Amino acid sequence: MKPRRLHLLFVLPALALLVSLAAAGLLLFHAGDSLAGDDAQKARALSQRGDILPLEKIAEHARAAKPGKLIDIELEQKHGRWIYEAEVLDDAGRVWELKLDARTGSVLKMELDD
Repeated sequence: MKPRRLHLLFVLPALALLVSLAAAGLLLFHAGDSLAGDDAQKARALSQRGDILPLEKIAEHARAAKPGKLIDIELEQKHGRWIYEAEVLDDAGRVWELKLDARTGSVLKMELDD
């Protein structure tokens, strides 16, 4: 019987720690997920109204300006203007930051990301 008690003495605290870490991870994951969902809904609504281009079109414009793998894209409003900020990984392994006009898809700025 003693080996079982010893086993439980080690397993229960480890299990409690694992459950705590999993719960914290789920909370962090859920919080980030809900923020992404809000941004996605806003972008979808703006696109449906014709205020901005859909994400697929912006991705085409970004890849045409800087060939590579699109690794991140965000929609921001600056000075009353909607701008997509895209990050593209080129074949040499460098990350480029592109700012594109969300209405037209034209490249406003392109630079190597620090």
